[in-house]
Amino acid sequence: MTFGHGRLTLVITVLEQRRNQRFDLRLPFQLAGSKGRSKAAGETKNVSSCGVLFTASSSVQVGEAIEYMITLPRVAGTRSDVRLHCVGKVVRGTDDLAYAATMDRYEFVRGKP
Repeated sequence: MTFGHGRLTLVITVLEQRRNQRFDLRLPFQLAGSKGRSKAAGETKNVSSCGVLFTASSSVQVGEAIEYMITLPRVAGTRSDVRLHCVGKVVRGTDDLAYAATMDRYEFVRGKP
C-alpha cells in the first residue's frame, strides 16, 4: 500500500490459538460400534490432551457421541499392546473422511499377550 510520499508495510503474524499442543501421530484407530465391535477402522492424524483428528473407513456424524480406541506403539520387551480407550464427541468432519473428536474420558487398556 502506498500512502502519501512513503510506503507502509503491513506484517501480520498468526499465532497458534490452541490451548493444548497437538502431536502429529499416525496410530491405529478403531471406532467402537454396538456391543464393543469395531464400527470403523482408521488412523489418527494428530492427538492432543483433549482431542484427536482421525480418518475412518466409514462416515461419522458430527455431534455423535463416540467410543474409540487408539493403539499405542509397542515398547521393546513388552508382550501386549497398550490401547487408549476413549469417550468423546465428533465436533468436525471433512469431505475426505477425516474427523475431529473430543477426548472427554480415557483409560489405558493392556491387551492380551
